[in-house]
Amino acid sequence: MLADPAIRCVLPPWGGETAIDLVDLLDWDTLTAAEPTWMVGFSDLSTLLLPITTRLGWATVHGDNLADTPYRQPDGLLSWLELASSPGPHVQRDSGLITTWGDFAEEPRGTEWKPVGEGSWRLHGADRLTATGRLVGGCVETVGHLAGTAYGDVASFGREHADDGLIVYLEACEDPAYSICRHLHTMRLAGWFDHATAILIGRTRAPTSDGLTQDEAVLDALGRLDLPIVLDLEIGHVGPHLPLVNGALATVTVDGDTRTITQELR
Repeated sequence: MLADPAIRCVLPPWGGETAIDLVDLLDWDTLTAAEPTWMVGFSDLSTLLLPITTRLGWATVHGDNLADTPYRQPDGLLSWLELASSPGPHVQRDSGLITTWGDFAEEPRGTEWKPVGEGSWRLHGADRLTATGRLVGGCVETVGHLAGTAYGDVASFGREHADDGLIVYLEACEDPAYSICRHLHTMRLAGWFDHATAILIGRTRAPTSDGLTQDEAVLDALGRLDLPIVLDLEIGHVGPHLPLVNGALATVTVDGDTRTITQELR
């Protein structure tokens, strides 16, 4: 499908579990010669989105899966379709919302996120932030296993885009804090943040580990990098979804009441 010029987008229905099965089975030589095709999704699909961007230079969208796509975006957020339809610039801002899905069995045609609380982006390591760089990242529990391999060579991707820098984004699904901490250390040791200008961390419901919180896991692994870290973005397994385009040039601003991310394909 990725090599078929008649197919313009591959959008799997749900995240999956072991997309790592596929990374060394794709025909990378054929894809290198093919016209870029959009691939969209999140969760375990990060395992494919990351190498498609870092190896091929194709933009990919960390956003909704097919099952989430009908859900209407709240004020401030755009749909992945809007991001994929033009080069931008596309501006999104902190929605201030925490939501969850409806019951797919009871509402198979549901289109509305269910509000369950309020939340806001939080900045660590600086009083204010304006950072620019190429976006790259995904779900910690899946892309973390690619670090140090040819399919997760973010260090080389960073060197390729050293003039722009990287904005690395990551989100935890369900692993306890100790496991997330170990994954983040692995990424750090593999050079994922060598060219980073900022780090974005998604909001999570993943559990603590014997008193170690998910925030503390992030800071234990990444706090020593002396990089600004923006926490609690809507970029993962806690709705709603703020779509990010791997490879896009992005600017993140956190200053007082201003919390925005602008993405542009160029």
